Amino acid sequence: MKLFYRKYGDGPPLVILHGLYGSSDNWVTIAKNISNRYTVYLPDQRNHGNSPHDERHDYESMSDDLFELAADIGLKKFFLAGHSMGGKAAMMFSSRWPDMLAGMLIADISPFTDDKRRAAARYENLKILKTILGIDLLKASSRSDVETALQLHIQDEKVRELIMKSLRRNDSNNFEWKLNAKALLNNLDKIVDGISLHTADNQQITGFPVIFLKGENSDYIKDGELTDITRIFKAAELKTIKNAGHWLQADNPQAVTEELLDLIG
Repeated sequence: MKLFYRKYGDGPPLVILHGLYGSSDNWVTIAKNISNRYTVYLPDQRNHGNSPHDERHDYESMSDDLFELAADIGLKKFFLAGHSMGGKAAMMFSSRWPDMLAGMLIADISPFTDDKRRAAARYENLKILKTILGIDLLKASSRSDVETALQLHIQDEKVRELIMKSLRRNDSNNFEWKLNAKALLNNLDKIVDGISLHTADNQQITGFPVIFLKGENSDYIKDGELTDITRIFKAAELKTIKNAGHWLQADNPQAVTEELLDLIG
């Protein structure tokens, strides 16, 4: 799949993958802040932003998309970062093509999950996607009409802001979603589940630095989980971003920027 992407800066290449409901423009400010050190590529992942829609939405297909993007751009070795869903896609890519990576940063997501986390994530995202699909956009006369409808069921302001960025008018001047909520709903179990990395039993992914970032106020990475993470990523470090929840790039962009710069050394 040919992904839409934005490009900033000059230097060693860095690809940043956004999370669920997001798009490339979520990372534009940070990309510009590090553009004197990196050439930053910000793709819209499948079923998000300006990239194509497809019935399939899983981490293998997203890693395939990234491989195709790297080939089209001519990236033979690059730094890779990803937040949440984008972090899982990045980890899947690293397990399939580790020799292509110079370093990796995973923002507030673990490769693992458990029944409690899976059930909570499924419940919350099921509510969000059903809310999106339940809005009759043909009856909406303004963006505020849509935002009011979202507020009825989605309390998280940051999630609503992400979703609203996917609202646009079409050629008929009617509202439509850039987000493919139907495909995301149909693949929700795959999105919220842990990922099965393409490694042989007891084989570690090595050869490049790996930084995991945990939001101080987030429970997406559990205390003590680094031990299990280092069984897969031998060089992994876990760092906490102060005064941040799951959306740590929005809550504390300066700290996230510093960690991205630390990745390049």
